[in-house]
Amino acid sequence: MCKEETLYRTYSATCVGIDVVRVTVEASITPGVGIFLVGLPDNAVRESLLRVTTAMQRNGFAVPGKKTVVNMAPADIKKEGSGYDAAIAVAMLAASGQMYFPEPEKFLIMGELSLDGRLRTVKGALPIAVKAAEMGFRNVVFPLESVNEASWASGVRIYGVPDLHALAEVLGEGVGAAAYEVRGKSYTPECNGTLCDFSDVAGQPFARRGLEIAASGGHNVLLVGPPGSGKSMMSKCMASILPPMTREEAIETSMVYSVAGLLDGDSGLLMRRPYRSPHHTASMVSIVGGGARAMPGEISLAHNGVLCLDELAQFSPSTLDVLRQPLEDRQIVISRARYKVSYPASFMMLASMNPCPCGYAGEDDGRCTCTPGMIHRYRARVSGPLLDRVDININVKAVDSVSMSAVPRQETSRDIALRVAAARDVQNRRFSSEGIHTNAQMQPSHLQKFCRLGTQEEGLLQKLMDSYGLSARGYVRILKVARTIADMCGSENISVGHISEAVQYRFPENV
Repeated sequence: MCKEETLYRTYSATCVGIDVVRVTVEASITPGVGIFLVGLPDNAVRESLLRVTTAMQRNGFAVPGKKTVVNMAPADIKKEGSGYDAAIAVAMLAASGQMYFPEPEKFLIMGELSLDGRLRTVKGALPIAVKAAEMGFRNVVFPLESVNEASWASGVRIYGVPDLHALAEVLGEGVGAAAYEVRGKSYTPECNGTLCDFSDVAGQPFARRGLEIAASGGHNVLLVGPPGSGKSMMSKCMASILPPMTREEAIETSMVYSVAGLLDGDSGLLMRRPYRSPHHTASMVSIVGGGARAMPGEISLAHNGVLCLDELAQFSPSTLDVLRQPLEDRQIVISRARYKVSYPASFMMLASMNPCPCGYAGEDDGRCTCTPGMIHRYRARVSGPLLDRVDININVKAVDSVSMSAVPRQETSRDIALRVAAARDVQNRRFSSEGIHTNAQMQPSHLQKFCRLGTQEEGLLQKLMDSYGLSARGYVRILKVARTIADMCGSENISVGHISEAVQYRFPENV
């Protein structure tokens, strides 16, 4: 005999960025007529009443014949999407006495209902599952299509249900319904894709070394050179030397993709380090995120990976300048009149550009037809503050005939990737309790702890600041690159040689 209730509460959740807010669904049944939904719902949520009542009827349940009010709290947060259908249905069924649900406070319920009662996938399953334990829940119920990503969360029991009847069974029997339980998985990282291999790059030893340093420490890179010198090809090769993501990095990045609805595959987790390469006509919103529903942009989809900006000077200057704060803070806060959300944006910027509009400034063959004013205006499209946030600057020269016709093949990406992975392992051990993963992410407190210099090394950096007018940011970035070079050499301390090489990539025109 089901216990009849006139007021019943169930619990769901919504994502604000990758943060998760608990949503309490209250169903009240009193004498009267009509079904009402309140709590600042959007159009998709308002339509849920039709989906819920139709699904109830087609699965043998009765729609309450009294006044039914469904409230979604907190009422000051706009409810978007269709993921609340399952929680609304359970609240209505339990309040009308048609479903026995003894411990609602222990379950978080997510799922969109189809008209025949089947549960469909929802966006944000991974961050919701990850945050559920922090909100005090021990059990989370998802549609079967969403459990692949949700099951990577720890600290909660994940249940996957195919339809409304299975949902009633799980909630009625509680933790005894083990048939629907999905266990966590062991993480096995995958190697990154190989768009190009460094063995196909002719010559360019300076650029190859700089890109290896950048991959080892997660540093920002700018390649400047004439057309056909290999800038774009080497940028694509970067994906082939990046190390696999750790479990923590994979979950961090997958949470962004989950909110965006971009996770797919059987694993339910993004196994390869992201490599995003937007076209230079991309809008500011597509790069940084936002829009009507505050979706993540390219800089967040590149979290823990690479954001490749080919033809940097062709991007809108206003779009480039919005990258300045995310490059420094490693997150983006999107503030609009109706919302304020934050997304992680710890990416490695890999940019390339020509030295002038025609592309041949600085070449010895005299092919450049640009006036000094044209060159100045072209380079001014990339602001000084943005360039100051670049750790490694590489002047890429045109490949000569000797390098092109050389018989021995260059070192392969696999060989370079092994060295990069070894350097990243050093950093993972160093920063295991610091909340960061690479040298490029170090904050001032980390520099004091992990980048202590001797008298000779400190004197060299001071001399550089005085001689070249080096900014405080430039000083810090040279120090971070030197730390990476020391890690690649297996050195515990930063030496004068490591600093000297880092300086070459800060001022490549002096090489």
